[in-house]
Parts: sequence; C-alpha cells; structure tokens
Amino acid sequence: MRVGPSSNPLVLIGIGLLALPASYAVQSLPIAACALGAYAIAGLLLVPRWRGIRLRIAVVVFAGLSVVYSTWLLGGHDVEQAVVAGLRILVLALPGAVLAAYVDPARFADQLGQRLRLPARPVVALSAALQRFERLGETWSQLDRARRARGFGPTRGPVSRARHAAGLTFGLLVSAMRDATSLSVAMESRGFGSATTRTWAEPAPWHRSDTALLVMGIALAAVPIALYVAGW
Repeated sequence: MRVGPSSNPLVLIGIGLLALPASYAVQSLPIAACALGAYAIAGLLLVPRWRGIRLRIAVVVFAGLSVVYSTWLLGGHDVEQAVVAGLRILVLALPGAVLAAYVDPARFADQLGQRLRLPARPVVALSAALQRFERLGETWSQLDRARRARGFGPTRGPVSRARHAAGLTFGLLVSAMRDATSLSVAMESRGFGSATTRTWAEPAPWHRSDTALLVMGIALAAVPIALYVAGW
C-alpha cells in the first residue's frame, strides 16, 4: 500500500483534513516531536517519489520558521513556545501539502459526484478549475517566452523585472478569463445548465487499500490527541 496517482482522492484529502484536529493537540514539545515523527515515518514509507513535492515542503517549512520567529518576538522571547508553534504549523500543513500532489482532479470529481452524490454542475466546474489551475505555470512560461521573443524581455534592473512580472500577470489574467468563457460555453452546450441527472464516464470505486490508508491517516491524527489527553 503506497500513495500514488491511483489513490482515492477523497482519502488523500481526508488525511489532510485530519491534520487540523491533530495540530490543535500539539501543545508541548514532546507531542510536537512525536506527531511530526509519526507523519515523517509514514511519508517515507508510503510516498514513492518526492519530485515536485520538495518545493511544497520548503514553503511549509518557511511558514513554520516565520511563525517561530514571530511567536518568539511577540510572545515574550519564550523559545519553547515559539518552537511548538512552528511545529504545530508543520503538523497542520505538511500532510496536505504532500498528498495534494497526488490528487487527480478528474478522479476527485468522480468521487464527489458518484460516491458523495454532490450536484454534477459544481463538481464538473470544480474539476475543470483544478485542471486549469495546474496549467497556470505552463501558461506563465508561454507568455514569458512570447514576450521575450518579441523583444519585451526584462533587463537586470528590479523595476524592469517588476514591470515584466506585471505584464505577465495581466496576460495570465486575460488568458484565464478567456479559458473560463470557453469552458462556460462548452458546459452550457452539453446541458449542464438545465440537466437534472447526468451519467459519468468513469466509475468511482472504493478499494480495501483506500480503507487501510484512511485508517492509517486516522491513527496518525490520533497520536498527538492521545498524547495530549494523557497529559504529555
């Protein structure tokens, strides 16, 4: 049993959400160390590849360090309290940041529409929005190459780079609005505005491995809660 593209998106998101109550139980340094250690061991055993995830982890670690500094600065220079606050952020955000890389928008929509019985229109719209969001980086690169090929690339100065970034942002906004309009017309032409029931192209199965992965996520979230109740 390993986390991968075939893992149930509902389970992956559920494990990420379970980190929220787990983080509330992180009230001391031993609890924070045990909770973070449990998640780290599970990640090393279950996550097959880390390419593309290291940047997400770096962002979460940066957020944790910023919380450590701000808590130390504004909380009476208490080092232990600041470290616990930073580790609480890691327990809260790291599971979701890692598992989000394996959530497939199409399979997520299948689970929402068929297993949770949510309305088809917002489910399909959510799936399309998530897929468009994943392509924002590619669109940004295309716009950057196009502007450089036309001689509008930035110089080394910070003002020039800021203007270049502002131009790319505006182009990205225009591209996103154009794609949203095309998608809206396509959905209306397929009857999403008036149809009450719809069929789905792919099934939304629930395997035993999904149950096992969810149970493991519950167990990981229960570690800091159990230690907090035990008085650590």
